[in-house]
Parts: sequence; structure tokens; C-alpha cells
Amino acid sequence: MSKDGMVKAAVVLAAATMLGAGSWARLDPASFARFANWPEHVHFLHDAGVFQIGIGLMMLCALFWRDVLVVVLVGFVFTNTFHAVNHAVDLPLGGNASDPWTLLTISAVALAALVVRIRQLRARAGWGS
Repeated sequence: MSKDGMVKAAVVLAAATMLGAGSWARLDPASFARFANWPEHVHFLHDAGVFQIGIGLMMLCALFWRDVLVVVLVGFVFTNTFHAVNHAVDLPLGGNASDPWTLLTISAVALAALVVRIRQLRARAGWGS
């Protein structure tokens, strides 16, 4: 295996680990808490799961896009948007009613920046080909 192949394989393995653990924590926080020997704090585990999924997503995106701003903006928009969903779903557990809306507003700003960045890159010769 080439050095490049080894690096890509390591990224895929690490990303899969993050995606798997994150999905587990997000979708079944009680089971994940028992496995990890953590207190069952549902909102914390929902957030931790989404953040792990976001890391895994960014790692995979880095294999396809070389532009660091596109990679981090994709990861941020995904992660922060689902963080907002967590705050909306978990509102009965605490927090402020404005939290989901504040987080979604920041996601919208980042999404606009992502669209602008992709347009900038497409305007350059050869990007995306």
C-alpha cells in the first residue's frame, strides 16, 4: 500500500469510528452511557454524538475536497444545524427557547458563506473537475 493509500485508509477508519460512536450516542444515549460508564445525561450525549458525527463527516469531506474552507463550512453547517435540532428536541430538559433559533441563524450565515465559497471556487478554472 502506498503512503497516500495508508493515509486515506486511516482517515476512513477514523471517520467511521467517529460516525459510529457519534450515531450511537445520538440515537441511543442510554445504551451509549452504559457502555462508556457515563452518567445518562441525554442532552449532553445528543450533543456529543452530533459533534462526533460532524468530525467524521469533515474527515470524509477532506478526502474529496481540497479546499479547507469548504470542508470546515460543510462540517460546521451540518453539526451546528443538528446541534440546534438537539436543543429543540431537548428543550423540556432545559435551556432557553431561543437556543435553537440562535444556532440555526448561525448555521444560515455559515451556509451562505459556503455557497459563496463554492461559487468562488467554481469560477476558478478546473475546480471540481
